[in-house]
Amino acid sequence: MVVTRFAPSPTGYLHIGGLRTALFSYLWAKKNGGKFVLRIEDTDKARNSEEATQAILKAFDWLGLEADGEITYQSKRDDIYAKYIKQLLDEGKAYKCYMTKEELETLRETQMANKERTKYDGRYRDFEGTPPEGVDPVIRIKAPLSGEIIVKDGVKGDVVFKAEDILDDFIIARADGSPTYNFVVAIDDALMGINQVIRGDDHLSNTPKQIVVYEALGFDIPAFYHVPMIHNSQGKKLSKRDGATDVMAYKEMGYLPHSLLNFLVRLGWSHGDQEIFSIEEMIELFDPKDINKSASIYNTEKLDWLNAHYIKNTNNETLVELLNEFDLVLTSHDKKEILLDALKERAKTLQELSTQAKEIITTPTSYDEKAMKKAVKEDTLTIVENFKAKLEAAQDIHLPTEYHHLIEAVVNEMEIGFGKIGQPLRIAMLGKMGGPGLDVIMSVIGKEETLKRIESFIASI
Repeated sequence: MVVTRFAPSPTGYLHIGGLRTALFSYLWAKKNGGKFVLRIEDTDKARNSEEATQAILKAFDWLGLEADGEITYQSKRDDIYAKYIKQLLDEGKAYKCYMTKEELETLRETQMANKERTKYDGRYRDFEGTPPEGVDPVIRIKAPLSGEIIVKDGVKGDVVFKAEDILDDFIIARADGSPTYNFVVAIDDALMGINQVIRGDDHLSNTPKQIVVYEALGFDIPAFYHVPMIHNSQGKKLSKRDGATDVMAYKEMGYLPHSLLNFLVRLGWSHGDQEIFSIEEMIELFDPKDINKSASIYNTEKLDWLNAHYIKNTNNETLVELLNEFDLVLTSHDKKEILLDALKERAKTLQELSTQAKEIITTPTSYDEKAMKKAVKEDTLTIVENFKAKLEAAQDIHLPTEYHHLIEAVVNEMEIGFGKIGQPLRIAMLGKMGGPGLDVIMSVIGKEETLKRIESFIASI
């Protein structure tokens, strides 16, 4: 059975790079009828944040990425790690190192001066003497001093590391007894049955150390897939300005969860020329072996395009509920069906949709000066008053087509171009140019409100 995991550290927000890794791991497990495990790597007590942990869980809930089984917290597994540290010490595969920080610093300075790779020199590897007093030892694992460590990677192929170039007897437990990252990751993955590890290629350099731990403890080594990073359009590491922000910020900006997942699955993976994927299609088609070997380019325009697509295809009742979170409450009086049908063809985000809707249902308190100069001519007052009179006389007028017929009647009767009446009426309705059709706006706000806005406009000119 395929078992994958996502293992974030709760030291900050969940960003889209991490989310993409989680998504790939989730899809691969689901495709194979396996398990997707969530593990919170909270052993760094100085930097951990309960708020960050809750933000990660909230993001998973919003996106519908449900983990299988209970969430695992590394901070509750200290006894397990201590057991395996003792095992390695007892078997002679690890040892206590009494080197002081000052000695280590001196060693590094000497190595740098000699233009050598900075590494621990193994001075306590086979130590049998009397330990120095007043030094709390760290625990180091005996790593191979020569030879090769081959990482069989499903994305990059075989990656060969020379032991002498990358390894030393690295620390697996600090002086206070707390275990280190590469040690606990290997133990947890093994004990939790994780046999497929999909993660960012910034972890590739950690993999040889983890393989050393696997082999020392006799654990099976999982299959690895190291995913290239996401870059901005200049080919550099993403910054907050580019989109490397808290996943929940995308919700606040008005992106739909499926839009974000669809966007991320296409960052580094593809299936022909297909761009739109349901979650079912993602599960059916995804294979980590198809992940690109080169970095992906973050493209905001693509995300907006996808989000616009999903907004268009969301039913209005669901949109009404979603828009409540953007301080927009639509009632039956607002003729929400007409309003949303018109606006969701134009909006890229829920935030944008909310703003456009508010502009329609909120009476303007001022008029754009440039728009007024462009639209108001000598005959504008006569044209607008003609329309007002026709609207006042109209009975049972509700639908956009009915308002459109009234506007057409003025155009035909006065033999004017549509802009002659359309521009001033648009300013009267919204206070500016732009927006959906006039007939839609008038239908949504109704006859009484339309007349009030026309009267205010007339008074202003």
